Amino acid sequence: MAGRAEGRPLTLGLAPHTPAPWPNERLGISELRAKGWRPKPFRDVVLKVAQLCNLACDYCYVYTMADQSWRDRPAVMAESTWRATAVRMAEHATAHRLPSMRLILHGGEPLLAGRKRLASLVASFRAEMGQSCRLDVRMQTNGVLLDEKTLATLAEQQVSIGVSLDGTPTSNDRRRQHVNGRGSSAAVDRALHLLGQSAYRHAFAGILCTVDPSTEPIPCYETLLAYRPRMIDFLLPHANWSTPLPFDKGTPYADWLIQIFDRWYSAPRQETSIRLFEDIIVLVLGAAAQSEQVGLSPVAVVVVESDGAIELVDSLKSTYPGACTTGLRIDTDALDRALWHPGVVARQLGLAALCDTCRSCRLHTVCGGGHYVHRYRAGEGFLNPSVYCADMFRLIEHIKQRVTADLRRRASETRS
Repeated sequence: MAGRAEGRPLTLGLAPHTPAPWPNERLGISELRAKGWRPKPFRDVVLKVAQLCNLACDYCYVYTMADQSWRDRPAVMAESTWRATAVRMAEHATAHRLPSMRLILHGGEPLLAGRKRLASLVASFRAEMGQSCRLDVRMQTNGVLLDEKTLATLAEQQVSIGVSLDGTPTSNDRRRQHVNGRGSSAAVDRALHLLGQSAYRHAFAGILCTVDPSTEPIPCYETLLAYRPRMIDFLLPHANWSTPLPFDKGTPYADWLIQIFDRWYSAPRQETSIRLFEDIIVLVLGAAAQSEQVGLSPVAVVVVESDGAIELVDSLKSTYPGACTTGLRIDTDALDRALWHPGVVARQLGLAALCDTCRSCRLHTVCGGGHYVHRYRAGEGFLNPSVYCADMFRLIEHIKQRVTADLRRRASETRS
């Protein structure tokens, strides 16, 4: 298929093709219903407008990990599928009286769908949603195809654009390559400079960067910072107890992030927003944060694949084949039917979805068990601590100590 190398080896191995006992068999949906528990409506719809990608990143959960269902799906979403999704999304917003929803254009690489198709798609969604529900449209792209014509089209359609870049050219090009092995950083650099222009800066949502402990953290951060993003998302690479990553001694991911946190937190002014750090600070101070990585807030995301399948959040593809499957389709099923799927319910239960080990931890309200997909173990499911448990504990403790020390100092200065 175009855009992917056929027969490319699966670098992280395959998980067993068996359903996760928890939550699929052991959650107890009927008991929750009897007790009056109800799921939160979906706020985010991830639309897989293009199934393929023009890069071959070696850590990609779609192409290099357990679930290989991309091979059997249409390369580009058909117009009938996106129009059906727009209708279902509008129905969901009306049924739950939602003031706003978010549509996230995703892939593969969404720009492979073509700028004209994307413009028509966004216009269809805005027309269907009408005036009663505000539609926030976002796109996550690798940036390689983001030229000025495409950017002008997306900006006109009020699409916010996030770009993936893993730090310095050397670091990025080692992991994020074209199929022929050529690095992607030069093309992404061009895209980010376009987004930085005054005409398009309003459309620049931020940069997504995957943590790599084998690289230098401060050069990585300062490379990203040079593009003046309003936000940087640092994400842990998807791993679990059955497919761990190579860096499993000590707390290498926390050590890497802590160096960036200290550089960011100690700056004389806020240079950018870093979602993970800000969410942890908010949670340490006792408030709630809407995050998949930390905290106990309900996750309200649903995915529509290029063939119209309604699925669970796509990061589950890193765990086992079929982990995202609901058996529902956008042309025949309302989004409400997916709300009661065990995989959705499990991510909205908060404390009740944590294992005993997590509940007994003094940081559980901040950590929230970590990212849901990082808790998976073959034969057991997701009722486990995160595979990054030690890293998360060290990172949260460090941030907590710095923030509370600052609060004590300022309180002391105020009293004196």
